[in-house]
Amino acid sequence: MKRRDKILENATWLFAHKGYKDTSTAELAKLIGVAEGTVFYHFKTKEALFLAVLEGLKTQLITQFEGYFQEARFEDGLAMALGAVSFYLYLAGIMETEMLLLHRHFPFELAQTNPVCRENLEDIYNSLADIFERAVARGQADGSIDTALEARKAGLILFTLADGLVRFKTYNLYDAGALYNTLMDSCRRLLTVRHAVPAENS
Repeated sequence: MKRRDKILENATWLFAHKGYKDTSTAELAKLIGVAEGTVFYHFKTKEALFLAVLEGLKTQLITQFEGYFQEARFEDGLAMALGAVSFYLYLAGIMETEMLLLHRHFPFELAQTNPVCRENLEDIYNSLADIFERAVARGQADGSIDTALEARKAGLILFTLADGLVRFKTYNLYDAGALYNTLMDSCRRLLTVRHAVPAENS
């Protein structure tokens, strides 16, 4: 592993588990066995290091989803949307540290004063929302998903439901696995129900 990548990997763990303020470049350097100056050689400031971590997280998430969609075969858009929900939950299992980082408060706090941080966070969430929206749009085109739904909003709701369950898992608040079948059934109902048109008053 290249030294820069090793710095990013260990910085991700420290930021996720200790937070931004309590993570020091000196501790990071000691953890990976290099001089602190080596960290600053690759990343000029701790803030720049954290921004690079966010950028790497976005790339990792999108790459994982692209690989999944390239290999998976879906009968229709509904199956693709449900597959996206299921795969996001799978990612939460193999990317626990990254998900913990994404669910911490300090990145959003930093985003209030740092436009680059805000842009990175928006890119991450918009990219994920785009994935779910694309599946909904495909389902509406092939008739497997209710066309009365607005694709973007439906995609955002799907992502919110999946990410909410991941938060339960991240913070060990509830056995997320026990809710999996209910979540998938709820998503299916959301996407396929045909909304009745209210009768006009006579």
